[in-house]
Amino acid sequence: MIILGVDPGLTRCGVGVIEAGASRRLSFIHVDVVRSAPEESQDLRLLTIFNGLSAKMDAFSPDAVSIERVFAQSNRNTVLGTAQAAGLAMLAAAQRGIPVALHTPTEAKLAISGNGKAEKIQMERMVTTILRLNQLPKPADAADALALAICHALRPGGALQGGEREQHLTAAQRQWTTASQKAARSRGVGRGM
Repeated sequence: MIILGVDPGLTRCGVGVIEAGASRRLSFIHVDVVRSAPEESQDLRLLTIFNGLSAKMDAFSPDAVSIERVFAQSNRNTVLGTAQAAGLAMLAAAQRGIPVALHTPTEAKLAISGNGKAEKIQMERMVTTILRLNQLPKPADAADALALAICHALRPGGALQGGEREQHLTAAQRQWTTASQKAARSRGVGRGM
């Protein structure tokens, strides 16, 4: 399964692509940042981001797209641009019939490090270790996109199933999976509510 992660942003939109196979470890495929120029008008910046994301999806033909769920921050202009970029990623995926999943930064941090409040450098190091990279992915938007793709692969019901997933998880990731499953059961998920 090919998973394309998107860390949405209007100036820098991180894109990370990994492969999660039946009996393979997670493998790195590609990482990049789609950029738009701040001096351009908003409509042209959005078009640049959309075209860049579309080109990535066409180039890598992902089976799933994992996008960071936008949440309210103190700077409304930042949230607006981030939300617009996330919407463009969803649109590009929908046009191609690719399933989309939204994950919060906390979910990605828990999935990868076992700590929902992990610092950026911790996440970059874990992404580097999990994907067996020779150096930290840069810029941070690129590392975040890879983290979102990894989160999607490792989540309960993700690309790696059952025992296959278990043998590739770190102790922290197993703990996150167990906690997620308990939370889902306590909410009644899967009980035919």
